[in-house]
Amino acid sequence: MARTRAAVIDGTQRAVEKYGSRKTTMADVAALAGVAKATLYNHFRTKRDVYAATLEAEVQALGSECAALAADEGLPAALARAAERLGSHATLRRIALDESAVLARLATPADSGAWSVARRAVTTMLAAAGRAASPAEVELVLRWLVTHIGAPAGAAELAVGARAISAGLTQGSPAPMPGWHAGHQ
Repeated sequence: MARTRAAVIDGTQRAVEKYGSRKTTMADVAALAGVAKATLYNHFRTKRDVYAATLEAEVQALGSECAALAADEGLPAALARAAERLGSHATLRRIALDESAVLARLATPADSGAWSVARRAVTTMLAAAGRAASPAEVELVLRWLVTHIGAPAGAAELAVGARAISAGLTQGSPAPMPGWHAGHQ
């Protein structure tokens, strides 16, 4: 079952890269996954279910990779890697280039599905880096990462941004604006 699921996830990514998310059919996914269409339907009832499982699997894999990197090399390296992977992911690039409405839905935070997986992954990554994370900090990291899906950055920009996000989390709140004081509104 795990092997079939992995094949379907791979087939889904290849189908979306090839045809786009709207034009991809369950038959396309089955063919590119190397499984019978009936087998695909035994695992997933709809294309939306296939996409949700694919997205959640990708988020989990990226989260695991970045948690390990955070433990070994620190939070800025993990954040930069996550942003780089999101910006260069072939399936996401195809969606970003061809289907902006789909990308907008993917990039809009929600309370379930892949966003729940992403929140857990960011929390785990922060913990691996020795950081406690409030829900607001997790959301900040997620929103920063999502910006790289639609507008990938170069390695130098990612490193600077990752260090800034990491430093902001370390301080617990954004640095005050120059010339501002506590009572200033």
